[in-house]
Amino acid sequence: MENERKKIVVSGMRPTGRLHLGNYWGALKNWVDLQEKYDCFFFVADWHVLTTATEKTEAIRENARLMVIDWLAAGLDPQKCVFFRQSEIKEHSELYLLLSMVTPVSWLLRNPTFKETLLELHKQKYKGQEDKAKMAEGASKKLLEAHAGGEEDLAVTSELSTYGFLGYPVLQAADIVMYGADFVPVGKDQLPHLELTREIARKFNRVFGAGLLKEPGALLTQAPMVPGLDGRKMSKSYNNSIELGEAPKSVEAKIKRMFTDPLKLKVDDKGHPEGCVVFAFHKIYNKDYAARETECCGGTIGCGACKKHLFELMTPSLETFAERRAAYEGDPAKVDALLSAGSAKARAAAAAALSRINKSLKL
Repeated sequence: MENERKKIVVSGMRPTGRLHLGNYWGALKNWVDLQEKYDCFFFVADWHVLTTATEKTEAIRENARLMVIDWLAAGLDPQKCVFFRQSEIKEHSELYLLLSMVTPVSWLLRNPTFKETLLELHKQKYKGQEDKAKMAEGASKKLLEAHAGGEEDLAVTSELSTYGFLGYPVLQAADIVMYGADFVPVGKDQLPHLELTREIARKFNRVFGAGLLKEPGALLTQAPMVPGLDGRKMSKSYNNSIELGEAPKSVEAKIKRMFTDPLKLKVDDKGHPEGCVVFAFHKIYNKDYAARETECCGGTIGCGACKKHLFELMTPSLETFAERRAAYEGDPAKVDALLSAGSAKARAAAAAALSRINKSLKL
């Protein structure tokens, strides 16, 4: 009796260089688990970098290599999954074009991530220019209230609002439906993004033929909260991250400056671990974190000792990761070869899918 076909999972990451612990616990660790259960396509989303960073293209290829090295060091196996550069599969761009023919602009203008990112880009552009910064703040308010107030949407008039930036969800949809994804691993906050992909696929099928594109389902992932050193979301742009495999001395220094309970001034003060970054990391790396919570609340341990213990807990896994990474860092040609091999597999699947779609469209 033949084995039942494995379900297909598709996901991607923008190449911004080495990954940090937030990337690992938020997505990469889950990918490593998923490759054991599904047919997985994981891609380097290098075209997506261009949607908001067209002036920083010189580092894309190297950043992609560094990111893939982290994938491999974390346990992604090219024998168990397919990983590839998005830009090497030109079929993605062709399907992106076809999907754009049925996607209403109104759907894209409703995308909250687009608006939030546009506001952030405005703030960055006018940073240090007080008058223009005030203009940007005013623009922000108008942008947020545009639909409710009935005034012209700044998303249409802003020079930072490019066609590619506004339309990135359509490219994202093409990335996913190209491989007949059954599931996309997402957190609850990403469900609206996936629903837009489903809406685009549904509209395409309604216009060109039922069943042409599969509507992907959500594979909800339970990921631990990994805050940055300052308590905000961990991000390289905030300079508050810890890289995978970072040198122990550097990690130790970063742990020492982690945000803790501002009300716990003395060792025997009773703490409030729910707002402490150090405790958030203990919940990930310390099997007995509940006991640590009791100690903190009871004032029987100080922040210095708690940080020291956290460093001891984190060091083995970080050192192991660094060793695995070193094996690939010394052989970049091998990494490129693995990416090329993955791209060949993805290209074959994409070409077959696009041929079927074009045939249905009478193209």
